[in-house]
Amino acid sequence: MRRSAIAFVLAALFAAPAAAQSAADHVQLGVQATDQRDLRSALQHFEAALAVDSLNYEANWRGSDALVDIGKQTPDSIRSPERDAMYAKAEVWARRAVAANANGADGHFALAQAIGRASLTLGKKERVKRAKEIRDEALKAVELDPRHDGAYHVLGRWNAEIMRLSGIQRFFAKSFLGGEVFNQASWANGFQYMEKAVQLRPDYIYHHLDLAEMYIDEERWADARTQLEMIGTLPVIDAADPHYKTEATRLLTSIQNKS
Repeated sequence: MRRSAIAFVLAALFAAPAAAQSAADHVQLGVQATDQRDLRSALQHFEAALAVDSLNYEANWRGSDALVDIGKQTPDSIRSPERDAMYAKAEVWARRAVAANANGADGHFALAQAIGRASLTLGKKERVKRAKEIRDEALKAVELDPRHDGAYHVLGRWNAEIMRLSGIQRFFAKSFLGGEVFNQASWANGFQYMEKAVQLRPDYIYHHLDLAEMYIDEERWADARTQLEMIGTLPVIDAADPHYKTEATRLLTSIQNKS
């Protein structure tokens, strides 16, 4: 018994230490967790990767994306300091991603997305100023990767959100808040970009839902119904998809008598 105990101690002392997980290892685990729709676990892995290498490009943009997706689970209409802090952190990480790799489309997309979400916590003047950067970053992502469906979605939504403002609000933003870039917004541009996102990734529910809402804005009821009905046939691939399916059903009911 004594010899066994001594042998165990010696084996423990001289055993090779377990290999520490690299940033790449943690990123891979984070991607796997994302695919399994476990965003909290994915975020933990991306944070672990950044603890090893704070300038890791993929960990920064993927971590930013995860923070935004988690934050979106809390509606904008609800006051939530935790969600707002996530959006602010997402912007920091996305900016690091762009700094680490200026030629990476995903980094520019993540930054455009994060700026948009983080801006929701700011005043009107600051939000107007940041509108140009959102558009610029999304356009850069498309320039680097003409098939980046996420960037097209951001551009489509950017146009839609501006067009949803009243004429007086747009005039005020352009005339007094430095929002000249608002002149670039139109429903035509918004539909072009969002329809492109759907074309590039037809199985992604979020694209269809936002496109349907834009059709509803313009009273294109048949087009909206087509998108909303399609959502019911699509598989759940994203953590928020069950919520999006519920919202699609609600919208479909609300426009059933529209023609």
